[in-house]
Amino acid sequence: MKRLIVLVASLMVAVPVLAQVKPCEELKSEIDAKIKANGVKVFSLEIVPNADVKEGEGKVVGTCDGSTHKIVYKRGVAEAPAAAPAAAPAAAGGAQPK
Repeated sequence: MKRLIVLVASLMVAVPVLAQVKPCEELKSEIDAKIKANGVKVFSLEIVPNADVKEGEGKVVGTCDGSTHKIVYKRGVAEAPAAAPAAAPAAAGGAQPK
């Protein structure tokens, strides 16, 4: 009977720890939605390994991937676009650079 109580108690302690493991992209999108809902338009969220987090370079607003990464929030700094737009095509009949 004592073993059963110990087993149940240890499971109750372990369950919240397991529930905290969340993929970084999922947590980042949840935080992004909350910030936008609060009316903030210009900000950035960056997923950073714990070792690369520097004090004074934004606010840590989340921990993900089993506490191996942090999500850093910077207000007033827009994120860079994922892909740069393609250059405009040359005018018809014009020489193309080589």
